[in-house]
Amino acid sequence: MSRIIYITNTDQLRLKKLIDKEKEFNVGTKEYLINLEQELDRANIVTSQEIPPDVITMNSEVLLRDLDTEEEMVYTLVYPEEADLLNDKISVLAPVGTAILGYRIGDVLEWKVPDGVVKLRVEKLLYQPEAAGDFDL
Repeated sequence: MSRIIYITNTDQLRLKKLIDKEKEFNVGTKEYLINLEQELDRANIVTSQEIPPDVITMNSEVLLRDLDTEEEMVYTLVYPEEADLLNDKISVLAPVGTAILGYRIGDVLEWKVPDGVVKLRVEKLLYQPEAAGDFDL
């Protein structure tokens, strides 16, 4: 059963443009684009002002906990051109980036990795642009 996720209409428009561009200019496997499209298709689309403050949106900074190792990690969810793993900025096109988009504090997500499945819980939203009043990031 898939859970309900929330995405702002601004993020939806930008992400759909990104998907179209990636499909047109990057040959090869498109599984990551299909996954992102599926997330967008099942999401509740709301305005930036209506997004709940505990939802991971684009440019949100989030604290995740690996439920197997108890390791904590902090990521900022960004567009591909801003991705920078050294600074914990993860692209929405990366599998974990696509996976966390629209999730809420307390949600557990399963992320497939070569060794199996990693279970991550959204512990805390350290920053959400919409909650901070930054509607144009």
